[in-house]
Amino acid sequence: MVEPQEASEDAVMTRIGQAIMLLHGGDREEARNRFGALWSELGADGDALHRCTLAHYMADTQDDPGDELAWDLRALTAADGAGGGRAAEHRDMPAVRAFYPSLHLNLAADYLKLQRPDSARIHLQRARAAAESLADDGYGGGVRAAIDRLELRLREQ
Repeated sequence: MVEPQEASEDAVMTRIGQAIMLLHGGDREEARNRFGALWSELGADGDALHRCTLAHYMADTQDDPGDELAWDLRALTAADGAGGGRAAEHRDMPAVRAFYPSLHLNLAADYLKLQRPDSARIHLQRARAAAESLADDGYGGGVRAAIDRLELRLREQ
């Protein structure tokens, strides 16, 4: 039997997933609107995995690099918040940890867009260190390849 809280959390992830599909389908504006509504519903005390996932993808809907950075920082803050207190035993903690390489990679890319190469290098190093814990699968390989590509771009700076 599914507990009411679990069903509710699953419903939130379903809604996040629907907005992600809109984003990947090219409807950035509608995805941004849905993410914004969900963010308001979740609030500051919402589930860390939900907030991290939502902010991570909300960043991709932004037109302004500064706004993209702000959302990527919110995603990192949500992930960091999952590590303290009662959330340390949260059943989704492995999923939150798996976000770190991508979170830092996105922050590095944001800082590069904003012509802040020193900050970009810091987050690229953090992304590489966090990626060591990723599996040797398609996701892990894809993140490591993206880190390598961004590192090449940074060397050109």
